[in-house]
Amino acid sequence: MVEIVVSVAAKVSEYLVDPAVRQLGYLFNYRANIEHLSLQVEKLRDARARLQHSVDEAIGNGHIIKDDVCKWMKRADEFIQNACKFLEDEKEARKSCFNGLCPNLKSRYQLSREARKKAGVAVQILGDRQFEKVSYRAPLQEIRSAPSEALQSRMLTLNEVMEALRDADINRIGVWGLGGVGKSTLVKQVAELAEQEKLFRKVVMVPVFQTPDFKGIQQQIADKLGMKFEEVSEQGRADRLHQRIKQENTILIILDDLWAELELEKVGIPSPDDHKGCKLVLTSRNKQVLSNEMSTQKDFRVQHLQEDETWILFKNTAGDSIKNPELQPIAVDVAKECAGLPIAIVTVATALKNKSLSIWKDALQQLKRPTSTNIRGMEAKVYSSLKLSYEHLEGDEVKSLCLLCGLSSSYIHISTTTKIIYDVTIYGVAFKIMTPLNLKFIKVTHHIKNLQLG
Repeated sequence: MVEIVVSVAAKVSEYLVDPAVRQLGYLFNYRANIEHLSLQVEKLRDARARLQHSVDEAIGNGHIIKDDVCKWMKRADEFIQNACKFLEDEKEARKSCFNGLCPNLKSRYQLSREARKKAGVAVQILGDRQFEKVSYRAPLQEIRSAPSEALQSRMLTLNEVMEALRDADINRIGVWGLGGVGKSTLVKQVAELAEQEKLFRKVVMVPVFQTPDFKGIQQQIADKLGMKFEEVSEQGRADRLHQRIKQENTILIILDDLWAELELEKVGIPSPDDHKGCKLVLTSRNKQVLSNEMSTQKDFRVQHLQEDETWILFKNTAGDSIKNPELQPIAVDVAKECAGLPIAIVTVATALKNKSLSIWKDALQQLKRPTSTNIRGMEAKVYSSLKLSYEHLEGDEVKSLCLLCGLSSSYIHISTTTKIIYDVTIYGVAFKIMTPLNLKFIKVTHHIKNLQLG
C-alpha cells in the first residue's frame, strides 16, 4: 500500500511540481541565462572568425569553398545578428525599469526563457562546425582571349572540326597547315566551343613543341584535371595519368604543334580502344605526321586568309592609326605583304601601331625584300614579319631579352612574368647577355612587360 502511495506521489510531482519549479527557475536564473547566452554568442563569433581566416587563405590559393562551409557561416551570421539584437533589447528593457529595481516579472520570465533557448541553439551551431576541409582545388581553366571579328574561312573550318567532334565514330582529328597560319588559334576556339556545348566533361589543351618534354606535358594535363603526382618517374606518372583520364566519361585532349609521332602511352593518354570517351585533336605543320604517324581519321587544312580577311584582321590589330588618309594605302600594301598568315599580320600590325608614316614606308620596303630562311616549316613571310617586329623593339636590352626568351619555349614562357624573371636572371648571366647591374628585378620586369605588349 505504501509503495502505491509513493508511486502516485512521484507521478504528481513529475507532472505538477517539476514544471512549476522549472518555470520559477526562469525568474530566479534570469541574469545567469542572459550571461550564458552572451558567452555562447562570443564563442560562436570567435569560431566564425577563425573559420573566416581559413576561408580567406583558401580563396587566396585559388580554391573553391565547400557549400556546407558557406551554409554554416551564413547560419552563424544570421544567429549572431539575431542574438545580438535580442541582448540589446534586453538591455533596453532593463533600463526602462530602473536597472531592475522594479522588474516586470512577466518580461523577465519571457526574456530568461528565450535566452536559455537561444544559448542552446548557439551550442548546437558550434557543434555542427565539423569540417575536414573548408575548400577544394578546382581544375584549371584555359584563359580565353576576347572574341575577335569572325573570319568566314576560319568559321568554315571550325564548323567542320566541330562536326567531326560530334561524330561518335571519330576519335582522332588532325588540323594541319603552315607555321603561323592560325592552327593554334583555331583549336583554342574548338576547345571553347566544346566546353560551351558541353560535348565533354573535361577539355584539355597542351602544347607539344618540336622536342616534347613528356613530364612537362603530363604536368600540364594533370593541372587541368586538378590532380597531383606523387610518382617521380616518367613511367609512374604516365600510369597515374592514364588511370585518372579513364575516370572521365568524356574528355577532349588537344595536343598542339606536333613535329613528329608522339608516343601517347609515354604521356599516359589512353588509346581509343582503351577509352572510348577520350577524343584527340592534334595539330601539326606536316599532314603526314597526323595521318601516317598519329593515325588521325579526319584531317582539316588551315589555309591562308583571303585578302579581305587579311585586311580585317590587320586593321583591327593596328587600330585607329591607319585611318590616316596618307597612311592607309601604305597599310593596305603592308597587309598584303603578310601573305594571309595571321601570325605575320598580327606581328607586323602590332609593331607598326601608332608609328609615323616614314616608319610604315620603311617597313613596307623591308617586307618586299626577298627573304630566305632554312627554318623548317616557316614561311619566308613569317620570318620577315618576325624580323621586322624584332627590329622595332625599343632598346638593345629589350632585344636581348627577346632573343633570350626564344632560346627555349619549353623553359621560358612569356605568359608567366615571375618565372621568366627568374629564367632571365639565370640565362642572362650564363650567356653574358646582360651585365649584373642590369639584372635588377624591377628593370627586368619592365622589359618583360614591354615584350608582352609588343
